[in-house]
Amino acid sequence: QVQLVESGGGLVQPGGSLRLSCAASGSFLILYAMSWYRQAPGNQRELVAKLDSGGRTSYSDSVKGRFTISRDNAQNTVYLQMNSLKPEDTAVYYCNFQVRVTLAARTEYWGQGTQVTVSS
Repeated sequence: QVQLVESGGGLVQPGGSLRLSCAASGSFLILYAMSWYRQAPGNQRELVAKLDSGGRTSYSDSVKGRFTISRDNAQNTVYLQMNSLKPEDTAVYYCNFQVRVTLAARTEYWGQGTQVTVSS
């Protein structure tokens, strides 16, 4: 129904920057929210940033002031600009769309994940 494709991960030194993107294909009736999660080995999946359909944003305390979530104006694409990266930001990052696909069905879709490694 909906497919999310992520890109932009990679290896970066501490203090560096990366920009992740997540593009959706398919159709849905309502987009409620776009989010970024991350998961490191042995850890729970963590919500790091969220953007709702009204443009409101929220961030985890660990990334406030360093990460910015945004969307483009023409496509169903969400971005995560990551600045001042720290080794503890190392994780697989997943995008998530909360959508209504039919009158009776509300669901979530996940990207395939992209590895971000922060190391010197």
